Amino acid sequence: MKEETEKIAFLKKELDDLKELYQLHKGDESKELEDKYHQLKEKIGKEEFRVFLSGKYDKNNAILEIFSGAGGQDSQDWATMLLRMYEKYFVKKGFKTQILHQSFGDAGGPDGRIGTKSVTLEVKGKYAYGFLKKETGVHRLVRISPFSSQKLRHTSFALVDVLPEIEINSQGGESEIEIKPDDLKINTFKSSGPGGQYVNKTESAIRITHIPTGIVVSCQTERMQGKNKEHAMKILYAKLQKLKEQERQKELKEIKGDQISASWGNQIRSYVLHPYKLVKDLRTQYETSDTEGILDGDLEEFIKAEIKIHD
Repeated sequence: MKEETEKIAFLKKELDDLKELYQLHKGDESKELEDKYHQLKEKIGKEEFRVFLSGKYDKNNAILEIFSGAGGQDSQDWATMLLRMYEKYFVKKGFKTQILHQSFGDAGGPDGRIGTKSVTLEVKGKYAYGFLKKETGVHRLVRISPFSSQKLRHTSFALVDVLPEIEINSQGGESEIEIKPDDLKINTFKSSGPGGQYVNKTESAIRITHIPTGIVVSCQTERMQGKNKEHAMKILYAKLQKLKEQERQKELKEIKGDQISASWGNQIRSYVLHPYKLVKDLRTQYETSDTEGILDGDLEEFIKAEIKIHD
């Protein structure tokens, strides 16, 4: 709160300084005045935008998951492309990331490319969950398949899921979920890299199954088993919290008489690379022909448009 009030006070001071500068240059053309005006307008716009990030967990770190859809190597390659896109976006935002678990796809693609069946990332930064939460859904790619010897056009799908990282051990923490030790089945295994080769000699990777719900989470990024278990439990708490919220929303929709669409069918964005270039968000209708820029992480305008849509 202190940081936010100091920001507002600083903006008010800048506005007062701008007013004084305007009085000095009244009636004259001043590039300095114009530049300061646009800079201040941009700063105020950024602070106004935070009004849309007022959800319960919006300020939290995030857990982002990507799953390749049906379609073999093409979809696995698409999942890897999405991973690269988001990683580049996180660098632009100043977010810190760490891959917690990655299941690699089939080898033998062009240029030795190995795709991704699934990947889980921890994203650390202020409002990380708030910025990313509406990226959840199916992402569709249309392109000439690099895996097709006939150079045929192919449509690939990947599912993105975003969860808030929830504090589970702090006093008066945020989690409303209670997990009983008897409800957990914990397995250890050796972490693996591309092609399935083992990257650790010891069984430091952790797989946790929540028996009542069947939810399975894994973490293999750390060399210490305890750290991997800690990360895996964070993911499990986040998934159980989301499941609880989905059940609450389902009850509300049933009361209202609304039909619930299948989550996998909830396509949110199309990326077309052939026969024309276009990325279009199907919820906001925002679109751009700069497909290379988007795949290089220039997602800010898409994300801003998403956030401004009220749930």
